[in-house]
Amino acid sequence: MSNESIRAFRSLPEINFVNKDVQTMLSQMVAEYEEVYFESTGVRKTLSPGDPVRIWIYAQALREYGLLQQIDYAAKQNLLRYSEGSYLENLGAIVGEGRNGPSAAVTTVRFTKSQEGTTIPIPAGTLTTPGNGIFFETTVYAEIEEAEEYIDVQSICRTLGTAGNGFTPGQISTLVNPVAGIASVANTTTSQGGEAAEDDVSLRERIYLKPESFSVAGPGDAYVFFAKQYSSAIGDVKPSSPDPGVVDIRFILSDGSIPDSSLITEITNYLSASNRRPLTDNLQVGAPDQVDYAIELTYYIGKQNESRVVEIQDAINLAISEYVTWQKIRIGRDINPSELSARIVQAGAKRVEITSPVFTVIGETEVAKETTIDAAYGGLEDE
Repeated sequence: MSNESIRAFRSLPEINFVNKDVQTMLSQMVAEYEEVYFESTGVRKTLSPGDPVRIWIYAQALREYGLLQQIDYAAKQNLLRYSEGSYLENLGAIVGEGRNGPSAAVTTVRFTKSQEGTTIPIPAGTLTTPGNGIFFETTVYAEIEEAEEYIDVQSICRTLGTAGNGFTPGQISTLVNPVAGIASVANTTTSQGGEAAEDDVSLRERIYLKPESFSVAGPGDAYVFFAKQYSSAIGDVKPSSPDPGVVDIRFILSDGSIPDSSLITEITNYLSASNRRPLTDNLQVGAPDQVDYAIELTYYIGKQNESRVVEIQDAINLAISEYVTWQKIRIGRDINPSELSARIVQAGAKRVEITSPVFTVIGETEVAKETTIDAAYGGLEDE
């Protein structure tokens, strides 16, 4: 979720509609039984552990506890912070927002003609493929004019979800339905933007942001909302206004990937619709500027953990990988070696010496990008 959404939920008090634990319930029910028994017979009776009546009461306490837990869960499903699944979708319906279905990957395919001096028409829906049953189709009609050698056409995967992601330039190279005069085809950008059906975290954030879209004044969070509405593959979105009347929107994908020109074009067209963009906004959409950093460090493990060295090394490598992801999934997040150090120590290192990165302030339209990772094991050390 966005930083604003996270802060909003964290500032709210934790809510429990039922404050019971099974041991407290058992003690109360046993005490109530003993009191009623005395009132009815005039005899004091103590239900010791193992007493059949106490065991029966314990079974009833478990049933009541389970019922109370269901009541607590059901009550929480009325609150955006806790709601999930179909309950969350019903909350979304209140503000007119539903769960996004799966989205398709997009890319740019270059069509190169076989001879000069002719105009080659390329029908909308022309199919290309990298193989493996994956097909991309052009979204608009295009022509290679007489003086041109090729034309780049936006294409969308026919298979929804992540299956169409990750085909690097040149891999989509087979023309499925031949077009007269075309010598070759090849994608010029890595296909991206395909995503499975939206998860609860993304939907919850969009429901939270939905009221921002009701304003016609163009609040920043409205653009965040609409960008995420386009596809759940969209991760962080950072709108700003560098000049009067200009709205600059930078975005990345949910895994921290940088969007290519095809996806940027798709988002630009979507945000530019008259029911999304205020008339006075001059909209410019793009990827954040990348600020490179390298990781160079040496870590040490306490001698008392000698038998767990390999296990700890694996945990440290995972911690470094998670730090890299953490660093690049938020636009404007400063490069912070303290975060890296904390993760490595938490993974089991005794200490760590970090040569690079150093703390670096990242601008609001920039994002950190790792280049090389060199994490050396320095050996065992006494406490």
